[in-house]
Amino acid sequence: MRYLCNISVILAIFLSNQAMAAPAYGPYLPERNQFHIGVQSYTVFERKLYRDQGEMHSQQQFLLISYGITDWLSLDLKGGSGDNEQKPDNGNALRYETYMGGGYGFRIKMVEKNDTRAIFGFQHISIHPHHISVDGVKHKAVSDDWQFSFLLSHRFGKLEPYAGTRWSRMDYIHWVDTVRDRVKSDPDRSVGALLGFNYYLKDNIWLNLEGSAIDSEALAAGINFHF
Repeated sequence: MRYLCNISVILAIFLSNQAMAAPAYGPYLPERNQFHIGVQSYTVFERKLYRDQGEMHSQQQFLLISYGITDWLSLDLKGGSGDNEQKPDNGNALRYETYMGGGYGFRIKMVEKNDTRAIFGFQHISIHPHHISVDGVKHKAVSDDWQFSFLLSHRFGKLEPYAGTRWSRMDYIHWVDTVRDRVKSDPDRSVGALLGFNYYLKDNIWLNLEGSAIDSEALAAGINFHF
């Protein structure tokens, strides 16, 4: 029954119209009716956009909350703030100052055996920085960040390294006055690699560091608590 639920959830997400990179939260899920909370800093050093639209950069800070719906399924939520910079191949960069952001997702524990875990996850982040004015023209932006990930981890005492792959998309939604445009991230860079680790200071307190490559160059760091 559990594996049937896993497959059903995955298919439902892939077949939805909105199914389109965000940090993967790592391999440690809360147990049923338990919570994990944490704080996280996420930096996107480079995300290539489609054709001549150049690239995006972003720096984001979040409060994290994960809730164990079951022992193998968690709901992941985040709220905080972030900025955005879009640099076209030709022309000047547009820099949007820090304002609000948030996200949601879930993780499924596919396997847990002898300190080894296999995790499937879906995550989404939306960042809404302050609008700016350039030569009297109002510019507004939203970055829309989606990912599906698969991670494998193994715990060695206090250290739990993990590696995985993901399919991701990070769009740049841009308004010039009231005219809206959505610029997709480079479709040739949709599949990426993840590498990270949890370091357990105590059984209920751990540090997380995660980097991504190929689809985007990004780094996430945070501290988490279980209660």
